[in-house]
Amino acid sequence: MFARLARSLFGTSNDRVLKGYRARVPAINALEPQMAALSDDALRAKTPEFQERLAKGESLDAILPEAFAVCREAAKRVLGMRHFDVQLIGGMVLHDGKIAEMKTGEGKTLVATLPVYLNALAGKGVHVVTVNDYLATRDAEWMGQLYTWLGLTTGTIVYGKTDGERRDAYHADITYGTNNEFGFDYLRDNMKYRLDEMVQRPFAYAIVDEVDSILVDEARTPLIISGPTDDTSDLYNRVDTVVAELVKDPSTFEKDEKMKTVSLTEAGTQTVADALTAAGMLEEGDLYDFHNVTLVHHVNQSLRAHTLFTRDVDYIVRQDKIVIIDEFTGRMMEGRRYSEGLHQALEAKEGVTVQPENQTLASITFQNYFRLFPKLAGMTGTAATEADEFAEIYKLEVVEIPTNVPVARADSDDEVYRSAAEKYEAVATLVQEARDRGQPCLVGTTSIEKSELISSLLKKKNIPHQVLNARYHEQEAAIISQAGRPGAVTIATNMAGRGTDIKLGGNAEMLARATFPGEPDGPEFEARLAEIRREVESSSEKVKAAGGLFVIGTERHESRRIDNQLRGRSGRQGDPGASRFFLSLEDDLMRIFGSDRMGGMLQKLGLKEGEAIVHPWINKALEKAQKKVEARNFDTRKNLLKYDDVMNDQRKEVYAQRRAFMQAENVAETIAEMRQEVIDEMVSRAIPENAYPEQWEMEALQSKVRDTLGLDLPVMDWGREEGIDETQIRERITEAAERAYAARSANIGPDRMREVEKSLLLMVFDKVWKDHLLSLDHLRQGIGLRAYAQRDPLNEYKSEAFNLFNAMLSEMREETTRWLMQVDLAPEAPLPSPDPISFTDARHPAPDEIGGYGEGEALSYGSAAPLAAPRVAEGVDPNDPTTWDRTPRNAPCPCGSGKKYKHCHGRG
Repeated sequence: MFARLARSLFGTSNDRVLKGYRARVPAINALEPQMAALSDDALRAKTPEFQERLAKGESLDAILPEAFAVCREAAKRVLGMRHFDVQLIGGMVLHDGKIAEMKTGEGKTLVATLPVYLNALAGKGVHVVTVNDYLATRDAEWMGQLYTWLGLTTGTIVYGKTDGERRDAYHADITYGTNNEFGFDYLRDNMKYRLDEMVQRPFAYAIVDEVDSILVDEARTPLIISGPTDDTSDLYNRVDTVVAELVKDPSTFEKDEKMKTVSLTEAGTQTVADALTAAGMLEEGDLYDFHNVTLVHHVNQSLRAHTLFTRDVDYIVRQDKIVIIDEFTGRMMEGRRYSEGLHQALEAKEGVTVQPENQTLASITFQNYFRLFPKLAGMTGTAATEADEFAEIYKLEVVEIPTNVPVARADSDDEVYRSAAEKYEAVATLVQEARDRGQPCLVGTTSIEKSELISSLLKKKNIPHQVLNARYHEQEAAIISQAGRPGAVTIATNMAGRGTDIKLGGNAEMLARATFPGEPDGPEFEARLAEIRREVESSSEKVKAAGGLFVIGTERHESRRIDNQLRGRSGRQGDPGASRFFLSLEDDLMRIFGSDRMGGMLQKLGLKEGEAIVHPWINKALEKAQKKVEARNFDTRKNLLKYDDVMNDQRKEVYAQRRAFMQAENVAETIAEMRQEVIDEMVSRAIPENAYPEQWEMEALQSKVRDTLGLDLPVMDWGREEGIDETQIRERITEAAERAYAARSANIGPDRMREVEKSLLLMVFDKVWKDHLLSLDHLRQGIGLRAYAQRDPLNEYKSEAFNLFNAMLSEMREETTRWLMQVDLAPEAPLPSPDPISFTDARHPAPDEIGGYGEGEALSYGSAAPLAAPRVAEGVDPNDPTTWDRTPRNAPCPCGSGKKYKHCHGRG
């Protein structure tokens, strides 16, 4: 009550924020006559003038009114569009590094030009992030006309561009691109071996379009660049045969739809064990014995694939591939694969070719990638429901921008039916009624399966319609652009981030292009376009008279934002419109999260077949259920971020160190420090503090010196000398190592040696980092079990990850020292460089290539390697495999593979 009274007296917090921005609008409007009076050349000359003022120390905020006025006037002349006052407010919100919530059709693309132009004047680069290649290309071409006219450069980052093209695009004043491409370029840059090969420049300012889709919906899945591992496709297929039979009996597993988890029951475990034993896959012991851990992993992933993932809902089968469907947008996500073997389990389930698993080479979440930007802003039609998450995770404030014209859409209460069949029948009836009066309908569904079910129902009733889902992804823009024609019926999966407005009467230009027989150019096309524009204007009046676009939701989504996005397609720019959602007790949200008493209540009310109950209370109950799901999903994302932050701190340290190595003129001092640390470590291990001479492990130290430093020193004899101590032994080893290294450097040539040092250091760094990521993956998978011992899994993860990181640095020092002390460079041979390996981006449309290492490889340079391999251990004959078991575990395998012995013939 007091809150309502306070709001009525002082307004909401959003009203107070808007009041501050509105106060700055008159200053911009006052400049409009002055800017309108300037010639084109004089207006364009404002850009270098602003740049000069900024160079002299003036702030962006100080020139904001003039810059916005210049951008508005240029947009009028170049694009034929003038920014409304509310769009000026949206531009200021974006410039201040906040999220502007603007309804569909309010011109977010045009709004972004204001802060983009202003911030691009600083010369540090502006990123405009979109959700797909089509929107990135469209917006860059469309708004690029404005920026080019004003004297700024524009670049586009989409899939398929070369490194040179990417570098040029990133060094433009304004760079449009997709979130995936920006993220992958960051990871790939940090796998390059020379600074001039890197494509991105330091981050400055980014505006994220559809910010809720990118920073909330996609935050849970990390971007991953991965390399191939051993092929285990046969094992997936054999396990799938067992699990396919198992799931026919519901008593063998327990499924929790709320938490999206599944596990074997005791009976199921026994059934699986018997079947695996019969198939020859479980040879000894119990299913959950340690040596069967890989088999259990395969069984669990196959069980998830069969029970939690549904074809045409979560994925589709296309061209012998499993293609994931984005649950929020209904789009196909080409090239994106589920991790940890789940995708392979789905491939086995559907009988398509099982692709090899991949090992992570580099990864980052969108949460951590976008937090790298010193200044971040976003825009979307629906962000208010996630305002708490934006504030907590990204420190971003959400500001709701009022519409230019009041919304005239009529939103009806939901209709609830007992069964899905009754609901769909009611939807079809309403569609028929709307079509008869010439009112276009947009029917929203939550999956391909349901959109095709409604399509078949409308076909039976002879109602012409268009279907937009992942199967018809290519025709998306064309279908949506004509969804506002009189009597048009469009069935679409989730409407998040479609990027194309539904204009009442249709889109004249796209209709002209589609119906014109020749090239869309010349006077004939212009005449045709003018004719279609008259038709569209006439059609628009008919549609408005019929009530505008009717949005019909066939189910409530888990997230209120997705429902709001669908509803927001109607009533753009003050157009009339209507929306209504149809539900049934069989819907997933009602069944899983709705009250169990609702079904009984409806029966007591005497609800007959085909009848619906409509009441505001039901809307409130559903909203509560949706809030519960949103809160659970937020907790999931927040928990993911806590774990990823641990890796992120290490990632930033590794990438910063790596860049420092590349920037250094030479790394000789670093190499010398590493060599000394390796010697200190090996001596300390062999001669513990306060140990008696008879307790010294001199034989192990002598072997370690030979293995790591390639030196045959009489370390054991030194240990027998009277009065010798640890310091003297360390000094003798150090002196011998320095002399040997100086001789090697003189032999190769000092300048050439400096290049070899840098090249090898970077390659070893990458190799141990890749292995470290794999270790962290394994640690993350099992750390939750620590909770059974009353320990906090997150704290345990932090502690273990820190120890692993230190172990990684120690291994890097040792590996680098070993190679540089033992590898000889042949005369005139090229410097070592990594073999290209095939890698897959977890969200990338196709494989690419980059320098790195294959599974288990050390530094393998191929058959024409200019480097001589390190010497084998004493007593080991490369031609006699019976002697190979004497090889130290971290030494190169005597077989000549280039791998460590423990990863090659020493495995087991």
